[in-house]
Amino acid sequence: MSTTVAGTTGAAAAPRRSPSRRARGVAAQTKVELALTLRRGESLLVSMLIPLGVLVFFSKVDAISSVKNPVDFLVPGVLALAVMSTAMVSLGIATGFERRYGVLKRLGSTPLSRGGLLTAKTLNVLVIEIVQTVLIVGVGAALGWDVTWRVIPALGVLLIGTVAFAGIGMLMAGTLRAEANLAAANALYLFLLFTGGMAYPLAKLPAAAETVARALPAAALAESVRGVLDPGRGFASGEFAVLCIWALVMPLAAARWFRWEE
Repeated sequence: MSTTVAGTTGAAAAPRRSPSRRARGVAAQTKVELALTLRRGESLLVSMLIPLGVLVFFSKVDAISSVKNPVDFLVPGVLALAVMSTAMVSLGIATGFERRYGVLKRLGSTPLSRGGLLTAKTLNVLVIEIVQTVLIVGVGAALGWDVTWRVIPALGVLLIGTVAFAGIGMLMAGTLRAEANLAAANALYLFLLFTGGMAYPLAKLPAAAETVARALPAAALAESVRGVLDPGRGFASGEFAVLCIWALVMPLAAARWFRWEE
């Protein structure tokens, strides 16, 4: 005859971790993720140096003479580039190799849980992006950009962009082999860099290419942030809608097709 106690039948229920213990576990894993990110030189190169290099270089050369103030144009685009670098490339490549070597499978079976692991990875990305934003705004100000309170609402747009690009990165990391994911992430990064309106206006692209670019997340994010930071341009509602669609679809796709081991 079986007995039922506190929702269990004939066996003791698995111990549940308290919310405070789960929070401590996530915090500890976030610290580990951040330390690993800082140790990866290639991640720092993509996440920090390339966006800052684009900002400084294109502000000094006559590549975007069609805009009145190059720095005003570049800062929003470089903020978008930094999000793409961290949320898609750095996160995606690192996760792909962790999957390759069985790290995700082992961590997913620990008391941390897979949900806690994903939370820690997300928090790690957000910490890096905060540092990036401070550096980009600081360098932009040194180059003559007028820092504005509109940076605050722009952070909300960047957060939506983070969700979109993290979804893309995790989808590739969870479906491709590590080497293929590495190549695909870098190729996609370069493609979106050149077609995303981050370093030069989308209007410089051929008409057909511009139409395609505006449907992609890079241009959608760059133009949305630019519309928030520059009131004279007006809010890019169409591009923002495109960005929101990517932010909805890609995480769902990643959750649906992500495989925890090769």
